Amino acid sequence: MTSADLKTGIVPATTEALAGELARLLSPAAVVRVREPLAKRTTLRVGGPADVYAEPGGEADLRVMVRFAAERRLPLLVLGRGSNLLVRDGGWRGLVVSLAHPCFCAIELTEEGGRLRCGGGARLKAVANFAKQHSLGGLEFLEGIPGSLGGALRMNAGAMGSSIFDRVISVRFMDLAGVTGESAPGQLGVGYRHCPGLRDRIVLDAVLQGAPAPREEIEERMNQYNRKRWSTQPAAPSAGCMFKNPAGIPAGRLIEELGLKGTRIGGARISLEHGNFIVNEGGATARDVCRLIELIRERARAERGVELETEVEMVGSDE
Repeated sequence: MTSADLKTGIVPATTEALAGELARLLSPAAVVRVREPLAKRTTLRVGGPADVYAEPGGEADLRVMVRFAAERRLPLLVLGRGSNLLVRDGGWRGLVVSLAHPCFCAIELTEEGGRLRCGGGARLKAVANFAKQHSLGGLEFLEGIPGSLGGALRMNAGAMGSSIFDRVISVRFMDLAGVTGESAPGQLGVGYRHCPGLRDRIVLDAVLQGAPAPREEIEERMNQYNRKRWSTQPAAPSAGCMFKNPAGIPAGRLIEELGLKGTRIGGARISLEHGNFIVNEGGATARDVCRLIELIRERARAERGVELETEVEMVGSDE
């Protein structure tokens, strides 16, 4: 297996040695891999590998991982389901942690009426379906967001006119020193497509509030949302909406008015279905996507005086 040196700021170490050192500190349930391809773990299907990739088997393992990264000055990336994320072609020079173990994906009813406690690694689709099965409405919009709860909370994800924090009662998290805490939404500085209070914290679980409703009504709303989504959004691999909506006009409409829909660079293309999506039509690189992003931003600035801000998080190294 080919390896590259990790520049930790302390002592040089090969990725294999570093991964082996970490693995010895963890429980048997944990997973540690070297040079793990991240393209297969993102919905856009682009990006280079992680030097070290790890899945904790529980909160104790996660605490070990964040402290390990801090002590060795390793850049740390917490990876959910890989939506709303663009990993550059050089990959991640450090440690990637994914809460993929089932212990982080549990969904259960709480003792309080109409509330769910959901793990940070739980798929949003699973949350919506669990709520439907228990005749709890208000969470239907989550079904079509291809991500995990933790990632959705970190960016206050939304769809169909609703945002995740509209339904949050509390969030339990771990900071980068391995210390756990719990906060209400009002303590987290929640805003449009961002949540500063979770920027340097890892979501362990959250309590969501549902609204009792007949299951048939919930299912019909979910079907309506699905029909609307698939009639207006591309099926090809993407990271979701690429830009936040600027004041006065949706980003997708602005991009369409600029005549950019269908523009291609390499294997990446601005979607014909929705201007705010960049899709991977096969063989795209992160560089292809980044060049399209810059093209859109330059045209929006030059022709409309609009500064577009990316909604998708861009991480990693170019080389």
